[in-house]
Amino acid sequence: MKIAVVGATGLVGQKMLNVLAEQKPAAEAVVLAAASPRSAGRQVNYDGGRLVVLPLDQCLATRPDIALFAAGGEVALAWTEKFAKAGTFVIDNSSTWRMHTNVPLVVPEINAHTLSSQTHIIANPNCSTIQLVMALAPLHARYRIRRVVVSTYQSVTGSGMKGVEQLLAEENGIKATGKAYPHPIHRNVLPHGGAFDETGYTTEEQKLVNETRKIMGDDQMQITATVVRVPVMGGHSEAVNVEFINDFEIAEVHRLLQQMPGVVVYDHPAEAVYPMPLYAEGKDEVFVGRIRRDFSQPNSLNMWVVSDNLRKGAATNAVQIAKRLIEQGLVKNV
Repeated sequence: MKIAVVGATGLVGQKMLNVLAEQKPAAEAVVLAAASPRSAGRQVNYDGGRLVVLPLDQCLATRPDIALFAAGGEVALAWTEKFAKAGTFVIDNSSTWRMHTNVPLVVPEINAHTLSSQTHIIANPNCSTIQLVMALAPLHARYRIRRVVVSTYQSVTGSGMKGVEQLLAEENGIKATGKAYPHPIHRNVLPHGGAFDETGYTTEEQKLVNETRKIMGDDQMQITATVVRVPVMGGHSEAVNVEFINDFEIAEVHRLLQQMPGVVVYDHPAEAVYPMPLYAEGKDEVFVGRIRRDFSQPNSLNMWVVSDNLRKGAATNAVQIAKRLIEQGLVKNV
């Protein structure tokens, strides 16, 4: 078994290597590839050793069984099909393939059944989408969701190293170079994630709408989103309002979420116990709290959802998909 990580020197690529080293999904060899020529030849730490980052063509020549792409849209567009045609199962973290009809968009706890021997390109959802659907899926199955209103509070790590570097520079009173944001992020919040379109929404907001519908298998689900960037490192937070077709009991909502694999209910507000990115950082679970009925609208619920966007929101979900491919016998398991 050979697993490649493409974009191994970036934030998500580095996190993929960490998760691979922790979970060891039957890989005899891990091969690293550069997202750009300038990264080729570098050495990267992996599982107690050092690996050389190869150019993409050399990585492809090794014929990996699975390739985890964390290299951005341009590289994905140029290379994922080449790997797939060589027989590699590609799990791409960019938005390139997410809305393609024949490409599964996978959160393993929800829709691993969409994987098959024919799906050699698999899309990893957006980080904010993953944690949202993890909380919505068990509730949708029980009560049927009519409408979702979500406001996200997204970590600077979602913008890659540029976002992190801008925040750190501003915290230290240094002028940031290669800024990720059009305004300061230190001591500020920006209602701006991605590029604005003609409707006034951003690409990050549209991803939440479209990807959630695809993963949940419900094109009729009404969703509206506001994406906000906040000066934190640890993970993304979401204020979620859900209107169901059927009524619910709060105790059963707690029970359904507690039974959902990968979800932790962390909800004792009287004791100041609720999810926060500071404590979600470095963990793979999606944390849900502040669960309460919305008394302004029938059959409606409020909740607060937090997760580490680099782990479950990206790297961990991708590795989980790789493990499912192996477990389901779609890739050889040596």
